[in-house]
Amino acid sequence: MERTGTEAAATQPGEGERGETERTQAGRTRTEGTAPEPAATTGSDGAPHAEDEATEKPQAPPGEAPPRDPRTENPSPGNPGAQDPPAQDPPSPHPRSPHPPKKPRRRLRWTRRCVPALVLLLLLPLLGTQIALRLNYTGDYADGTRTRGKDALWLGHAWVDGRKKDADVTALAARLKDTGIRDLYVHTGPMEHDGTLPADRCPRARWFIDAVHRALPGVRVQAWLGDELATEKPDGMRLELSGTRAAVLRTTRQVLDTGFDGAHFDLEPLHSGDGHYLDLLDALHRETAARDVPLSVAAHQIDPLPGLHSVVGAFTGHPKWWSQEFFGQVARRVDQIAVMSYDTMQFWQSTYGGYVAQQTSLALEVTPDSTDLLMGLPFYHENTPSHRAGAETVPAAVRGVRLGLSRTDAGRANFGVALYVDFAATEDDWTAYRTGWVK
Repeated sequence: MERTGTEAAATQPGEGERGETERTQAGRTRTEGTAPEPAATTGSDGAPHAEDEATEKPQAPPGEAPPRDPRTENPSPGNPGAQDPPAQDPPSPHPRSPHPPKKPRRRLRWTRRCVPALVLLLLLPLLGTQIALRLNYTGDYADGTRTRGKDALWLGHAWVDGRKKDADVTALAARLKDTGIRDLYVHTGPMEHDGTLPADRCPRARWFIDAVHRALPGVRVQAWLGDELATEKPDGMRLELSGTRAAVLRTTRQVLDTGFDGAHFDLEPLHSGDGHYLDLLDALHRETAARDVPLSVAAHQIDPLPGLHSVVGAFTGHPKWWSQEFFGQVARRVDQIAVMSYDTMQFWQSTYGGYVAQQTSLALEVTPDSTDLLMGLPFYHENTPSHRAGAETVPAAVRGVRLGLSRTDAGRANFGVALYVDFAATEDDWTAYRTGWVK
């Protein structure tokens, strides 16, 4: 359990701006006032000089427009003697006030105050959730919240493709001795997108089944079948196709004919409410029940908040969680359901453990007593955006499982844990499992 704009601040006009404004206003004063009459220039006889007569503009009769003077026309190729009009100062950008408006500065102040408040509003629910998970990690266990001898272990493909030998089976038997592990999910797929399984994909399956039965009597070897669904990208298995579902059923018969003690399915990403998946489970369970072998599935986590999968799916396209109702619908169609209670996006052991405790309670509430409910333990240590190895630890998960079991249904018989995965497990992981859950 997946995360500015700038505004120019208004400033007071500088010296250059004030000087320009003053010059503009002064120019306006001069043009708006009444210009003084020029003094007449006369000769000795009192008559006007010829140059004054030449500069006098002809007067138009009353009611008519004054005649145009070609000397004041704009320059053009046909009027070389015309003169440019006198230059005028540009108008002031703020003719009513020498200061710019204050709105941008007020807007910036509003932004500086509101953005932190909005961030806080978004962080408060997250902070509240983390506090709640931390509190969920506190408390005492009920008596008897230990293994019921119905635990499981996911095994890699190397056990059925020829890489593992008799000595490896002997070492595995020694590792599992005196633990609560009853089921081994050995990776037999992946299936093709059309639901088929090539016969050469697990050439040593029969050898491994027989070797485990000799070394570990009573331990069941289930075929772990999976594929990526085309729910979030074009390529992948399409459960909406009836032909694909029929092929998956034939593949199940194929692995059971090989000698496997059950079929374990892990199809991802499987969105909550997928009716085609439920139809597939109905068909598969009829087959496994007829053969008296278990049908098992790996399940997504349950909404930690009601409807969260819908909200997250709308924004990211990856819902991640199932609704509690859909989880119950799946659990009623299988013999065994293992919650993948890791990859939780938690940063601390305490909040991760509290999250596992919550998931355990949510799953117990809707899983029938007749169905084995297993909670996943993280036996791997890679760091990814959804999994922080320092937070998702086996001790934290075991404590969370026991707290959830204690609060919800401490006496549930068909309950256990599932360890993921054998090839990434460390000695510390096995020790934490034994000391925290087995003994």
